Amino acid sequence: MERTLTPDEKIKRAEEIYYKKKIQATNKKVARVNVSEKKEYNLLKKMFLQITICILIYLIFYMIQNTKYIFSESVIKKTNEILSYDINISNLYNNTKEYINSIIKPKHNLNKEETNDVIEEQFITQQNEDIEQNENNIGGENIEIDEEEPISLTQMEQDAKSIIETNTLIIPLQGTITSRYGPRNPTTETVPKYHTGIDIAANEGTAFIASMSGIVETVSSVGDYGNHIKIANGDVITLYAHCKTIYVKQGDKVTQGQQIGEVGATGNVTGAHLHFEIRKQDRYVDPDLILKFE
Repeated sequence: MERTLTPDEKIKRAEEIYYKKKIQATNKKVARVNVSEKKEYNLLKKMFLQITICILIYLIFYMIQNTKYIFSESVIKKTNEILSYDINISNLYNNTKEYINSIIKPKHNLNKEETNDVIEEQFITQQNEDIEQNENNIGGENIEIDEEEPISLTQMEQDAKSIIETNTLIIPLQGTITSRYGPRNPTTETVPKYHTGIDIAANEGTAFIASMSGIVETVSSVGDYGNHIKIANGDVITLYAHCKTIYVKQGDKVTQGQQIGEVGATGNVTGAHLHFEIRKQDRYVDPDLILKFE
């Protein structure tokens, strides 16, 4: 027959059960902490063991490489090949440091502000590394980038560019090009060795047109040009020489494409043709720089 417990005995029994369960729970928690710490310690111990083994292997290879009388030439040659491999000590150090920090640092959840700070720090570090890497070549020397120097134009090229930008010109006569701008080897002494325009051969009496609009500045028959016309538009002048007939007079306003004269052989010539010149501020300009003659 079981004895009935008094109220005091029941309270005492309940307290004993409570303290017993509390001690068991504490022991389990301590055991879990010890297991976690032991696991991290084992990982750290394993890492240092691997590093030590690598150092020993490297030392062995170094001894083989520098000890000629103990090892054969083939062994030394193979060792030299292994030691010639490029080992990035910086990357090895950084990886080891990150691994140790991941073990030693307490694991906790970062709040939003701390997370943004970490991301920003990593971004800046990576950006600096990329800049440093781009600034160095394989040999570690700074790479110099040569900026393309601006192309300098001659005075004639500058004048041609200005005329194209401010005026519209057309070819005054379709015919055969017999002499272009620049130096030449004439067959007669009367023909100048340096040509200041372009010669377009055509049958005598063939009409030609104004290359650009403007005011007739000169109509004359004096000099080597023979019968010739000058048409001005601002500081740009077009000249038409050796004409048979001239249709305009000084002071006339002409439009582009208007017929202004006929091909002739007046002045210093060897045959019928139109001598065509372009000038800017009394400087000669090669017509081929402005118009496309065949």
